[in-house]
Amino acid sequence: MSDERPTGTRTARPSGGVGVSTVLGVIVAAIAVLLGFLILRDLDRDRSGGGGVVAPVETLPGDSVPVDVSSTAPVDSTTLPKTGYKVLIANASGVTGSAGQMSTALQAQGFIVVTPATNAAETVGKQTVTVVYYVPGFETGAAAVAQVLGGVTTQVVATPPPVESGDLGEATVLVMLGTDLAGKLLPGALPTADPNAAVESTTTTVAG
Repeated sequence: MSDERPTGTRTARPSGGVGVSTVLGVIVAAIAVLLGFLILRDLDRDRSGGGGVVAPVETLPGDSVPVDVSSTAPVDSTTLPKTGYKVLIANASGVTGSAGQMSTALQAQGFIVVTPATNAAETVGKQTVTVVYYVPGFETGAAAVAQVLGGVTTQVVATPPPVESGDLGEATVLVMLGTDLAGKLLPGALPTADPNAAVESTTTTVAG
């Protein structure tokens, strides 16, 4: 009998082949790169305005700031002008001499008064209420005169004006003097008494 053993066939390893572990490593690395790309893309999207945060607005020097102008300061009646226009007194009361008296009173208050118009009552009829008329553009002047007269009504003058001549001449403010103010002393309207006359009336002479 022979002592020879059957020779087994050996499987040869393929040379130059890629191992399974290497392939898995490549796949894992690719997945990691893809996940990193997706995460970075989401972060960039959030930074570009997806967070809904509104940046504060900075006001630079010189920029105009909105101001609420709905409320206005009250008008100071002491600033109403007494010059820059001329006043005409028309006697519509029928009281003789009252227009001249009122003209003197307004002149003492600093108004520029022209020669008064007489017999206005014969043109428009006797009036019981004094009214101040004005040419458009001279509203403040009429308001100043009306204030001195105790707050009488002011109106735009008609065309032609309600005076005997039908013309105001150089005047732009017309006072139609009614019976309510004719010949009456008005606080701040009529001329003040002469202080020298007051001193003379109160001075007594002592016999020496």
